[in-house]
Amino acid sequence: MPGSVYETSNLDRGGSNRKKKIEEFSRSSREKLVQSKNKMFSKFTSILQHAVEALAPSLPLQEDFVYHWKAITHYYIETSDDKAPVTDTNIPSHLEQMLDILTQEEAERESGETGPCMEYLLHHKILETLYTLGKADCPPGMKQQVLTFYTKLLAHIRQPLLPHINVHRPVQKLIRLCGEVLAAPTENEEIQFLCIVCAKLKQDPYLVNFFLENKSRRTEMKTPVLTEGTKESALAPDTGQSPTEDQAAQQEGPQAAAAAAAASSPARNNNNSSNYNLVTSLLNLTKSPDGRIVVKACEGLMLLVSLPEPAAAKCLTENTELCELLTDRLVSFYNALPQSMDPLDIETVESVNWGLDVYNLKEDAAVFTGKRALISFLSWLDYCDQLIKEAHKSAAAVMAKAVRERFFVSVMEPQLMQTSEVGILTSTALLNRIIRQVTSKALLREMVFFLLGEETEAETSATMAQNPLRHRLIEHCDHLSDEISIMTLRLFEQLIQKPDQHILHSLALRSLEERNYLENKPQEEREPLENGQPHDAVDLEEDPLFGDDLSPDSRLSGSEWLSSSPQPSPDHLKSDGKTEVHKIVNSFLCLVPDEAKSSYHVEGTGYDTYLRDAHRQFRDYCGVCQRWDWRNAPKPLEKCNLDSPFFEGHFLKVLFDRMGRILDQPYDVNLQVTAVLSKLSLLPHPHLHEYLLDPYISLAPGCRSLFSVIVRVVGDLMLRIHRIPDFTPKLLLVRKRLLGMEPEGINIDHVTLLEGVIVLEEFCKELAAIAFVKYHAAASSSP
Repeated sequence: MPGSVYETSNLDRGGSNRKKKIEEFSRSSREKLVQSKNKMFSKFTSILQHAVEALAPSLPLQEDFVYHWKAITHYYIETSDDKAPVTDTNIPSHLEQMLDILTQEEAERESGETGPCMEYLLHHKILETLYTLGKADCPPGMKQQVLTFYTKLLAHIRQPLLPHINVHRPVQKLIRLCGEVLAAPTENEEIQFLCIVCAKLKQDPYLVNFFLENKSRRTEMKTPVLTEGTKESALAPDTGQSPTEDQAAQQEGPQAAAAAAAASSPARNNNNSSNYNLVTSLLNLTKSPDGRIVVKACEGLMLLVSLPEPAAAKCLTENTELCELLTDRLVSFYNALPQSMDPLDIETVESVNWGLDVYNLKEDAAVFTGKRALISFLSWLDYCDQLIKEAHKSAAAVMAKAVRERFFVSVMEPQLMQTSEVGILTSTALLNRIIRQVTSKALLREMVFFLLGEETEAETSATMAQNPLRHRLIEHCDHLSDEISIMTLRLFEQLIQKPDQHILHSLALRSLEERNYLENKPQEEREPLENGQPHDAVDLEEDPLFGDDLSPDSRLSGSEWLSSSPQPSPDHLKSDGKTEVHKIVNSFLCLVPDEAKSSYHVEGTGYDTYLRDAHRQFRDYCGVCQRWDWRNAPKPLEKCNLDSPFFEGHFLKVLFDRMGRILDQPYDVNLQVTAVLSKLSLLPHPHLHEYLLDPYISLAPGCRSLFSVIVRVVGDLMLRIHRIPDFTPKLLLVRKRLLGMEPEGINIDHVTLLEGVIVLEEFCKELAAIAFVKYHAAASSSP
């Protein structure tokens, strides 16, 4: 019946399905049972092996070494389970035993002597075979084991291994495998391996020639797939060279092989088409999400850039993406900063050393917005700076130029040239912090060229705006916004203290080189002196210090103070010079009239308080400047072009203009203007000293000096004092408030003027201290 047939058919089909499921379950159970038996057998074998080793007499080291290596090769010939992880096999144990044997063998032999186990490893190309197995990652996890073996071998064996062709060839190949996959499970082993190679190259820099690979000669062989039929071929490794080359290398020995490799390397042939795979792999690992891996990769790059081999330095900058990494990441971190930040936060954030910044996002955000982004930027800037500082000279120059073009010019210049006051303030504060942090000579030079230009000829009013960025920055010193003025003045104060000769030459010295600020007349043709001064000079006849005994003939010039030895007459040494410096010091101390002085009413504010700081700062400046070529200074007057029109330079012009308005400017602005001028006065250059610190030079018509600017300010002050009732008590009260000795109370009229007078008095004392210290430093260094 159809119904019965149909029911029977369904029953048969259901029975068939159940039968299949039972068979599949049985097969799966058998496979699991086999795997379990294999694991148990492996563990039992390992335990038995250790027991036998403990009880039986120890074999000679070479036999033991060969036994462990053959145990590994037999695994590939005999095993049928390619998917079992390497940790379920005895391979890690055998590799560890081989390392122990090699280390023991070296310890038992004299230094530099190669033992039979090491000879076996080299002759049978064990490292080549391991590389092939590691590349195929067969069994799974084998790459990790191979990397660990290579790392420990290079780290523990003291004799030089890399010169051997059967070591550096597989090492080079293994390097190519590192960093191929981002966030790979073997990243930790990869970076450890790469770092030990870098450390070995640092010990013997010439070995880097083995790792500069010629692109045109490289013939990468395809690694065979490890199937049943190709397991044995995996044990006959690809060495990357012909059999005859292999034999020759083995016969000639490691030292000959090293010399041959160095001679035939692309580095020696000046071939630009070279791969620097060690650098490439490290660059790839700097993109890891694991911060520890990134720091290790950066450390490896730091070791490589410092190698003294010129060919390696050239390959580093021409055939790798190192410059791109540095600049792209710097730009990325800078662009992540907030558009507006408090300059004080930027200036006071803690010092940052790359790789050491530990942070907490919540704590950073609680301090100020953008702190984490700022620290990240400054940390990477510090790394770039240190990398360039440690790098080979030619590589440092290329990297520094890349930072200038791709970061300073492309990113920072538009920020500094913008019209938004908030943007100008933030970018100037960041630039100030960058200047403070940069210490490498090459990066500092490129940064200075970016800010000030490369011009060296004397500046004129017509060429003042030749460099738009330089012109804009100097103009910002006299900006309508006091905050921008103060921050830009701080920037230049920081810049002046950096050890680069071009900074001072660009800002001041090139305008003073011809000394054409001096009057160009013979002594007999000059106007008759009145109280030791030309008749058209600032009227100082009320000042008792400017008497007939201080004529220009009796004074020491700025050049004599700093570089010329005093005349060897006893009278000059014992009397004249000492008297002269005290008169010059007093000329600054007595500039401010007594009724405008308030420091003698407050204890601990005398002139002597500036001497210690002036001595320390002058000594520091001398240490920096002694390496600079100032041999031709001072330039003799007969060689100077005194007829050429004098222009003080854009920078000094703005500073003198600001100084002339000291009685009408905010207190903080005045402090910063005088700070910059005092830094310039401390510099041990004769022309600067003469122009800024010599009260008695005869200025050419229309010229001004720092002393003449201050004298005019004092003249203006004398006229204004008499218009302010109770001037002296108010002045003393303002000083005490500034010192925190009096609480803030009722408002005082003319407080800006009073604060300006206090700054003027302190500045004159500071200039006097600087003049005294510089004179005695020159006198003590004279024969």
